[in-house]
Amino acid sequence: MEKIIKAIIVDDEPLARKGLSIRLSDFTDIELVAECQNGEEALQAISELAPQLVFLDIQMPGMTGFEALERIQALELEETPLIVFVTAYDQYALQAFEVHAIDYLLKPVDDERLAECIENIRLKINSDMQSNQQEKLVELMAQITGEDKQTILNSLSSGSELPVKNYSSFISIKDVGETTRLPVNDVVWIDAAGDYMCVHCSDGETHILRKTMKQLEQELDPKRFIRVHRSVIVNSDEVGKVLTLSSGEYVLQLTNKHEIRVSRSYREKVRESLL
Repeated sequence: MEKIIKAIIVDDEPLARKGLSIRLSDFTDIELVAECQNGEEALQAISELAPQLVFLDIQMPGMTGFEALERIQALELEETPLIVFVTAYDQYALQAFEVHAIDYLLKPVDDERLAECIENIRLKINSDMQSNQQEKLVELMAQITGEDKQTILNSLSSGSELPVKNYSSFISIKDVGETTRLPVNDVVWIDAAGDYMCVHCSDGETHILRKTMKQLEQELDPKRFIRVHRSVIVNSDEVGKVLTLSSGEYVLQLTNKHEIRVSRSYREKVRESLL
């Protein structure tokens, strides 16, 4: 099935936009979703339509193509579009590639050169899709096996098997002369207190454990126990609400109404696991 590539054209010259749109109509996998006459219109269209491809004129009044690209890269997008610079002047070619444009077209756009450009874009998008699929597969295998991603990649490349890790149903709390086996089902959240871990349970009790966060992460099932802060692990079954602050930060409200702020470095992991 043909992969449709959403594209927009950004050029202050109406005839240039029209000419390029006519040429792009020959490519059945290119869907032109917007034509913009300046950088501000382009930023709005990219935010609203999320195109994978932008044909961007360099010399435009108000905001040049290079300035527009800086603004595009500053947007909080899930996926930054591929940029093809289009201009009547070839002295910008080196600078275009320095800012990581995928290609560079000279006006008037030659049909053969445009076809070559579109083929490069197809190859790039297909390559990125395969990389994303592999990354998701490795993340899933890491959750199932408990191995780190590099170990999994090494095993896949060598063809060796990965053992599935079985996680313990209990946490051993050692005290003077005795060891308490605490069911992980009773754990609501765990936080660090100096050299110790405080294990907070559903019955309101808090148990003190002398272990590191890294050790606990290796012992607990990552599909259920999520690191949300450098010093906090939460049982995802005990998360009642995920609150989003105006700053974009997350706060987890647990079933016992206790609230835990998610640190910025763990925000994406929480979003993937709980939202």
